[in-house]
Amino acid sequence: MGGTVSSVMVVKRTGDVVDFDRARIRKVISKAIRATTSAKDRDALEATHLDAVVGDVVSEVDSRFVELHPNVENIQDIVEKHLVKHGLYEIAKAYILYRADHQKAREERKDQIARQSLLGKLTVLKRDGRTVLFDVTKLGDSISRAAAGLTSDDGGGEGVSADLISGETIRNIYDGISTEEIEKAMLMACASFIEKDAAYSHVAARLFLQRIYKEVIGSSVADTNLASSYREAFLFGLQRGVDAGVFDAQLLEFDGQRLAAELVIERDELLRYMGIQTLYERYFARTDDTIIETPQAFWMRVAMGLAIGEKDREARAIEFYHIVSSLRFVPSTPTLFHAGTAHPQLSSCYLTTVEDDLGHIFKSLSDNAQLSKWSGGLGNDWTNIRGTGSAINSTGVDSQGVIPFLKIANDVTLAINRSGKRRGATCAYLETWHLDIEDFLDLRRNTGDERRRTHDMNTANWIPDLFMKRVVADEQWTLFSPDECSDLHHLYGRAFEERYAHYEQMADNGQLARYKRMPALKLWRKMLNMLFETGHPWVTFKDACNIRSPQDHDGVVHSSNLCTEITLNTSAEETAVCNLGSVNFAQHVAGEGVDYEKLAETVEVAMRMLDNVVDINFYPTEEARRSNMRHRPVGLGMIGLQDAFFMLDMAFEDDAALTLNDNVMEFVAYHAILSSSRLGAERGRYESYAGSKWDRGLLPQDTIALLENERGMPVDVDRSAALDWGPLRQHIAEHGMRNSNTMAIAPTATISTIAGCFPSFEPIYKNIYVKSNISGEFTVINPYLIDDLRREGLWNEETADELKYRDGSVQGMTLLSDQLKRKYRVAFEIDPHRYLQLAAARGKWIDQSQSLNLFMEGTNGRLLSDIYVQAWKMGLKTTYYLRTLAASQVEKATLDSAYGLTQNRASAAEPAPLPAAQADVAVDQTLAIAQRLSTIAAGQRPPEAQAYQSEFELAPPPAATPTAEGIADTEPELNGQSCTDQESCEACQ
Repeated sequence: MGGTVSSVMVVKRTGDVVDFDRARIRKVISKAIRATTSAKDRDALEATHLDAVVGDVVSEVDSRFVELHPNVENIQDIVEKHLVKHGLYEIAKAYILYRADHQKAREERKDQIARQSLLGKLTVLKRDGRTVLFDVTKLGDSISRAAAGLTSDDGGGEGVSADLISGETIRNIYDGISTEEIEKAMLMACASFIEKDAAYSHVAARLFLQRIYKEVIGSSVADTNLASSYREAFLFGLQRGVDAGVFDAQLLEFDGQRLAAELVIERDELLRYMGIQTLYERYFARTDDTIIETPQAFWMRVAMGLAIGEKDREARAIEFYHIVSSLRFVPSTPTLFHAGTAHPQLSSCYLTTVEDDLGHIFKSLSDNAQLSKWSGGLGNDWTNIRGTGSAINSTGVDSQGVIPFLKIANDVTLAINRSGKRRGATCAYLETWHLDIEDFLDLRRNTGDERRRTHDMNTANWIPDLFMKRVVADEQWTLFSPDECSDLHHLYGRAFEERYAHYEQMADNGQLARYKRMPALKLWRKMLNMLFETGHPWVTFKDACNIRSPQDHDGVVHSSNLCTEITLNTSAEETAVCNLGSVNFAQHVAGEGVDYEKLAETVEVAMRMLDNVVDINFYPTEEARRSNMRHRPVGLGMIGLQDAFFMLDMAFEDDAALTLNDNVMEFVAYHAILSSSRLGAERGRYESYAGSKWDRGLLPQDTIALLENERGMPVDVDRSAALDWGPLRQHIAEHGMRNSNTMAIAPTATISTIAGCFPSFEPIYKNIYVKSNISGEFTVINPYLIDDLRREGLWNEETADELKYRDGSVQGMTLLSDQLKRKYRVAFEIDPHRYLQLAAARGKWIDQSQSLNLFMEGTNGRLLSDIYVQAWKMGLKTTYYLRTLAASQVEKATLDSAYGLTQNRASAAEPAPLPAAQADVAVDQTLAIAQRLSTIAAGQRPPEAQAYQSEFELAPPPAATPTAEGIADTEPELNGQSCTDQESCEACQ
């Protein structure tokens, strides 16, 4: 059995977080078995199944909930699932009905509590230890303040109902409840209504702010002296943080009074519920486990940390503060974590090359640990390691190849907790001609020898153009061991093709000890099959990354990073480093267009902040410091592109959206490059500038022609430009560049949550869905859709229910116009080729790359191959996750039967098959859900349903989900969680 306590924490219905104890799981399952079986069978059943079920439950909990806490309901769902998986149908049935019974009992208790509260019979434990009577009026006043300006008279239509929030809060309190628990109850009540109206998120955010103000300032929002108290708390927090060794002592050298006067307290209102909660849980600085920052103090501390090396540090800190606090630009997560702290590790990504030497292999693993420790995401190039069976001259034995070392790298990743806040995250890259490539493709499979599996580490294919040409032509491909062709990994374009053909001839002549020949198309199909089945390895293109690199004069790009947007040179002497942040397009839309003047200002200030990171940064290794100081690369990205489309009444597939996407990226590129050149004039060119593409007069858009020339075939992307680039070219010729690289678009799940916009350049995933963060799960609804439906007079409870039933898709909703259906198509309803068009249009302006997720509905293998071949033909450098249509996350038990409670989702496509290891479970789970629906709906309740008691505090059961027969979720996972919706994979941002 091992230990009884898992490292996972569980969120109780009260909002409290407690240890997840597997002993309780074992006890409740044991009682269920004993309650539903005869004395003769129970011992045998326990001996056969109990430990196995408990083990499976604990294993799933540990793997799924890495960076967020499950609630009790999540745990119960997993228990139920594994009871069914093990064929314990009667026990599962009793467990289901037991949950239903206890939910009913809880509802009855809530009604009783509500009656007692109105009669003044409940007490409250105050913060100072006093016990007072619960005051309904005081509760209502607090909620009314938070809902001011957002309420409607009747709780229907536009706006929120303060009475509805109060009523739900009262139903979740109890006699002797503490003040803090009442605050949690109010937040949970608001969160439960967000699916009715997105405005409830603003109410919840205001309530959360009340909690923060009391904790940090000691004042409430009703305090007439709040503004002065807020500013005093900022100054006190700086002193407290420095005294505790959390903040850099240099922060006290700033003119604190001047900075405090600049705080715009009203900007706290820009944060929505999940944004403010994410900041509170993960980002605000703490001493003695107590936060010492308000939101504006946090933004100012980050700004101070980024301005710490400036000559006029106060003026620059104020400038930086106004950009970040207004959410126009959001630095990456490591920067937000560590700016202004005693260990300012502000960089996002590290890329390393591992040499074919045992000492360097283990040095690289040690470097991985140090880089992960300080919150960096890793990309490791492993192509240099010789293949399986190759001779090791020093010992006279055969090599075991690269796979055993990747297993060790996986375990290092698993062991490291980045800054105590996120699990370490690594991606291993291998070039497609490597002798161990077929074993590499299998690393993420759920079957096979576990010693040759890396479930906690990502993998990516580093694919040369020659391989893609042979796939298209259906020609042969040869695998080599790097010890016999050591230069091949460092060549690209025509030079690679010539050398590769030379090694093939050597193999034919018997001059190579080990090689393998196979049809390129066969290997390509296996690559895509593994990508579909496991989400890995990702598809990245070596030649496009190198040929279009500004730094082709000073090394080779051997891999990308954890999230496939960084394309920087690496070697044994240099670990590439990149510093990231994102412009929020949602904050730059004005009226019917983009405020380009505002956008230019944001980009210029953002580039200065990013360049400052290079000098301020704490470097965990000397190789990282050397590389970053020589090249000074930064990666300016974007968030909120989908928001801009919605705000400008564009559909993702509109030609107008494609044009805006192209023009805005061109504008950002122009001003990012111009800002770097201006910094070069002010601060000096980066050290390795001479000979770079910048120095040779080549800009990112110019490199497409170079790629065409090297390939000997056209690159399918429009080359038109909207701006006059002549003056910028002249500026670079005169002043050079401060940064070797300027742009990279990373995935941005966490910082987009903070900013309250859609991630990166992604389309909307669903118009209503459940999103998880470290504190649990919350319903998210598309506010733009609600606004449009209101204008059409279509937003009401019935519409909300139908949207939930249709899993966030509007395509089957007959009352909506064709224009609205087109505008609000979700990711899986958009032609994948459209993603490629938008990505290629952006890509021509970007000197690094972009984390391009691809969404596909169904199981069409020909379409899957076509998508990736087209991505290559369009000159894209990298792709990221392949996502296929997932099962619904939205509860549907309360929906009206008019939508067909047990029928398929109207807009669902042909279900995609699950991986073999999951298929049986899915079938059984479907049967279990059907059984659950029929038994509860019919009111059946066997006597044994109440014959045992749970050792867990049981939360309200999840609503039955009739779409379990729906689409298989082959969505790629990182540490058990999806990229787009979870923070765990977001080392970059």
